[in-house]
Amino acid sequence: QAQLVESGGGWVQPGGSLRLSCAASGSIFTFNTVAWYRQVPGKERELVAHITSGDITSYVDNVKGRFTISRDSARRTVILQMYDLKPDDTGVYYCNTVPVMTVNGGRYWGQGTQVTVSS
Repeated sequence: QAQLVESGGGWVQPGGSLRLSCAASGSIFTFNTVAWYRQVPGKERELVAHITSGDITSYVDNVKGRFTISRDSARRTVILQMYDLKPDDTGVYYCNTVPVMTVNGGRYWGQGTQVTVSS
C-alpha cells in the first residue's frame, strides 16, 4: 500500500534552517519526479521544489537559492533542506510525485509536516 511519511518540520526564527524528510514505501519514488508542496490556510497547495528521475531540480522563484531538494541513493527518501527561512515559508509541507499520486481513484497525500517561521 502506498505510503508517504513527512517529518522534520517545526518552529524556527526567521533566518533559521530546517531539514524536511519524506520516506516512501516501495518504489514510489524510483522512477518518478518527486516534489515538495506547501499548503497555507486559505490558499491552494503549491509546488515549491521538484526533482526528476534524472535528478534535475527546479524551484519556485521565492525559494531559489534557499531550498535544496535531493534524494538518497536508494530512492526511497527525498530531502528538502531549507535555509534562511522567512515567515512566508510557513505552512504544511507535503511530498508527493508529479503528478500527484492517486489511490483508489482519489489523490493520496501523507500527513505533512508543519513549518512555522516566526519571531
